[in-house]
Amino acid sequence: MTGPTVASRRRKRFVLMTGDEALASALASALPEGWEISRTDDLDALGDFAEILQHRFLLLDLEAGGTFDPVEVIRRVRIDLMLNLPIVCFGGTEAARGEARVQRADRFFERGEMVERMRQFCEQYGWG
Repeated sequence: MTGPTVASRRRKRFVLMTGDEALASALASALPEGWEISRTDDLDALGDFAEILQHRFLLLDLEAGGTFDPVEVIRRVRIDLMLNLPIVCFGGTEAARGEARVQRADRFFERGEMVERMRQFCEQYGWG
């Protein structure tokens, strides 16, 4: 089995997990040049540990609407895969944010902030 290539490690990409089509479209429209969005409802669909690790951060909708369990996604990233991938959550109630904090999500924002925040995170994680 071969590992990730240098070229694949240098790709600027992040994971987006949301059922909000309008927000996903707005994020895609505002995506900085050279960046890619890996949109999924199933973290395992992205691949194994090495493939997920090559993403620079994860934008996670705490109001998934039943398509996935956001708390389980965080638990999977932190505990099962033991990845220190930045997890940026948006939306959700205070209770949902509290559960996400317990599972070690990193940041929390309102849904309306996400286009600007995505741009900021792309700039912050745009190394290489």
